[in-house]
Amino acid sequence: MSDHATGGASHAAPSAYAFPLLIKQLLLAPLRQSAGQEIVYRGEHRQTYAQLGERIGRLGSALARLGVAPGSVVAVADWDSHRYLESYFAVPMLGAVLMSVNVRLSPDQIAYTVDHCGAETLLINAEFLPLLAQIRSRLPQLRRVVLLSDTPVAELPDGTSHEYETLLAGGNPAHVFPDFDENTRATSFYTTGTTGMPKGVFFSHRQLVLHALGVLSALAVNPGGQNLHRGDVYMPITPMFHVHAWGMPYIATLLGVKQVYPGRYAPDLLLKLKTSEGVTFSHCVPTILQMLLDAPGSTDHDLGGWKMIIGGSALTPALARAALVRGIDVFTGYGMSETCPILALGQLRPGDPGQAAHAARSAAIAAGATPAEAATGAGAITDEEVARRARTGYAVPLADLRIVDPDLNDAAHDDRAQGEVVARTPWLTQGYLHAPDASNHLWAGGWLHTQDIGRVDATGSLQITDRIKDVIKSGGEWISSLDMEALITRHPAVAEAAVIAIPDAKWGERPLPLVVLKPGAECDAATLIAHLRACADAGEISRYAIPDTVRFLDALERTSVGKLNKKKLRDTVLAR
Repeated sequence: MSDHATGGASHAAPSAYAFPLLIKQLLLAPLRQSAGQEIVYRGEHRQTYAQLGERIGRLGSALARLGVAPGSVVAVADWDSHRYLESYFAVPMLGAVLMSVNVRLSPDQIAYTVDHCGAETLLINAEFLPLLAQIRSRLPQLRRVVLLSDTPVAELPDGTSHEYETLLAGGNPAHVFPDFDENTRATSFYTTGTTGMPKGVFFSHRQLVLHALGVLSALAVNPGGQNLHRGDVYMPITPMFHVHAWGMPYIATLLGVKQVYPGRYAPDLLLKLKTSEGVTFSHCVPTILQMLLDAPGSTDHDLGGWKMIIGGSALTPALARAALVRGIDVFTGYGMSETCPILALGQLRPGDPGQAAHAARSAAIAAGATPAEAATGAGAITDEEVARRARTGYAVPLADLRIVDPDLNDAAHDDRAQGEVVARTPWLTQGYLHAPDASNHLWAGGWLHTQDIGRVDATGSLQITDRIKDVIKSGGEWISSLDMEALITRHPAVAEAAVIAIPDAKWGERPLPLVVLKPGAECDAATLIAHLRACADAGEISRYAIPDTVRFLDALERTSVGKLNKKKLRDTVLAR
């Protein structure tokens, strides 16, 4: 074999270091260059990056003494905390697997996921001990339980074998984490579907490092906004148990920025931390953003300069505009549990509608203007800017996204032709744990199938229009539930909406909007249908898509991670 074929390996020095892409490598720069930077928990606990490094060493050595070995599974059930961040590193760096427990699942589902992944060690917040007592008999593989507590513990509660801070106190801060194959599994968690038990996905060290580098490069190169840099202060508002909090804690740590972990989410605390800690970068689902905007006392907080990725569900133009009015630099992030998760970002690029206006607003705010004052003149918020921010966006570097027909033929990039979004990147889960049939279906034809329907414009910008299971086929025509939801939420009386398909004897299916009104607002079905007719007159929706009726609800069913649960909504509506 030639040197060319082997990459010149025959000329490598025997002592040359191959530098495997391991999670521990993400700590090299921040521990050396940002040792004094802060990591804050709820505004009550503060530690430096130097202390983070020491605590990761202590945790790793303590877990190893307890018997955690390469290939062992360590489950963590906690709210967003400095402890969770430490486990993000220490557990995989041992060669073990970090399993993040979705604490919002039902007890049956939690028991299933913890046992299915083979967890022998559980780190658990004291708040979840009653849950553990309820399911403990269904966890035969679990050998040890480590208590996580915000307050000192005089005596271990029943069902626990160790306490986190005590373990760390006896650990070695200089513990040496070994090198191993970068393809070693590092993390796993479970994604919920509409039927059956949750499915386990998994990611290697190599995948997590490349995801961090790919997403960071997309965020770092964007000029003027929708970016992340060393001057930012990071606070997740997506649970750390959900897809590694979108991978952002790894990215924030790699950058060495100040990090703020809020524990359990409460609007008043999140807003307080935003102000007191100077938070400038976050990410969340639309429901959380709406909650922050509507929270009592929200208007007392200056939200200007807060960059925020919105994902999990569609960012409607109405919500995007409401956030922009408050000074939040909001934009879409797209991905799924199986994709680690980020595949695309709805950033404004030079020349995009609204990019110049955003720059004018940012300059005005920096000069002392309020967000409302900045959004005038050259900084005026236009519908075109709002639409661009709410668009799914551009694939991040190293992500290959296509829209295809059932035979994997490409659809035209004319922003009209639609197809399923399929993906290849270095960080996609390679299958589902112990589920070969589902894994083969996920990867049919060698591309990961997202089950999302989308279209792409000539610039390569993607717009998701629906889920395959949610798209409405009426009289042979396709109706996008997401497009209709965006139009409905544009009405000033509407807080949120979900559009589902209901059976129809004549047309096969018809759309039914399920609408939640804003507190104190009044509106009826005829008014909303008239609103949609006006949208049709403006060419924003086809006339055949206008619904026959509207149903009003007090709240919309959601999944454990805040997504609209349209299957449950359909089942509830059809049962009435």
